[in-house]
Formats: sequence, C-alpha cells, structure tokens
Amino acid sequence: MELDRAALVQLLHTEGDNEQADAVAAQLPERIDTDRDADALAAVGLDRSTLMARLAGGSLGGNMAM
Repeated sequence: MELDRAALVQLLHTEGDNEQADAVAAQLPERIDTDRDADALAAVGLDRSTLMARLAGGSLGGNMAM
C-alpha cells in the first residue's frame, strides 16, 4: 500500500504521537510504500500491522491509500 507522508504525519500528530510524527517526517520518503519502506517504518516504530490498525482507526484512512 502507498501512503502520503504528510497525511501520515498529520494522523500521528492528531493522535498526539508527536515524536513518532517527527521521525516519520524526517526519515521516510514523501510517498511511502509499506512493502518497500518496511524497514524505515519499523525504525520509527510502525510495522505494517500497527500501521494498518492505526489507519483503520484514524479519520484519514480513506485519504491516505492510493
């Protein structure tokens, strides 16, 4: 799945996870591919399962996936 970094950062800030949002902004590409960028996501504490759960619970989930 592909995600827009800015939308993910916004979701994380909305959830109050500012440190993780800042890490995503600094370490991940503008377009995040959950398969290609799995290691980078894991480095900021987001594995695919965790990310999918957060997207499902967040209000931006429908806007983030292409």
